[in-house]
Amino acid sequence: MTTTAGPTPSALRDHRIPADGLYEGHRELRRLPEEWTDRPYELFDVVPQGRTIGAEIRGLDLSGPLSPAVREELNRALLEWKVLFFRGQHLSSDAQRAFARNWGELETNPLLATGAARDVVRLDRTAVPTYENVWHTDVTFRERPALGAVLQLREVPPAGGDTLWADMAAAYDNLPREVKDRIDGARAVHDFVPGFARFSPAARLAPFQELFPPVEHPVVRRHPETGRRMLFVNASFTTRIVGFEPEESDRLLRLLFQQAHVPEFQVRFRWEAGDIAFWDNRSTQHYAVSDYGTHRRVAERVAIVGDRPF
Repeated sequence: MTTTAGPTPSALRDHRIPADGLYEGHRELRRLPEEWTDRPYELFDVVPQGRTIGAEIRGLDLSGPLSPAVREELNRALLEWKVLFFRGQHLSSDAQRAFARNWGELETNPLLATGAARDVVRLDRTAVPTYENVWHTDVTFRERPALGAVLQLREVPPAGGDTLWADMAAAYDNLPREVKDRIDGARAVHDFVPGFARFSPAARLAPFQELFPPVEHPVVRRHPETGRRMLFVNASFTTRIVGFEPEESDRLLRLLFQQAHVPEFQVRFRWEAGDIAFWDNRSTQHYAVSDYGTHRRVAERVAIVGDRPF
């Protein structure tokens, strides 16, 4: 007589972890878009700072005009590494603006303090409170969020004040399939009010509400130059997913916001005075670390007008 064995009991006790968390395990860390040819750089040295994001560029002086060939190779580096670092440039505001103009028209931002020109944002929290200690993508509350930004540290604290960037293409790649299915094709509302209300009084913000009404962008955008899919929501400006019930939208956005917090998707930069960071705002989030106490940290940023996300 043949006896059929029943299922083998698990050697582990019953267990669970809360849904919608960040879990240990394999990460897909793909730096380049599919079918992208990885070619050497010929006009400067590229020193990787992270697995998928961040590279230091050596052998370039940014104070003068860029040749078309250098501009083209720098743009390829930006697409491939998403944020580029240049040590010890000490650019004047005019030179910083001229460098950024190689990528398009410069953006003005009336919500932030300015430096030597209207299109130079001056970031000095001892003078005007400003963005720190939050993951965000710049100005997604605009119909055309910035293509990128060029940031220079004018004054650095003796310790602390680093900036981190997160690769939102890697963040999208590593989402569970069921989450991708829920958000592909979805759109979300972006609004400047929630983020700026953290450090600006209502009376100051109210006049800008007509200038910057809420806008909708895809939850997953495609990069206009590489075609790569990227997560495009952030905790500062994204308020809800269109067509979702509030509770479902909030829960899903919390999960998506968390993706920037994964260290494997990040690079961290320790500043020295005169350093430059140039990042692709379409494919990254960033976080200015507010850990330098009462010391001064003064930065100037110019941003490049972008396109409508699709």
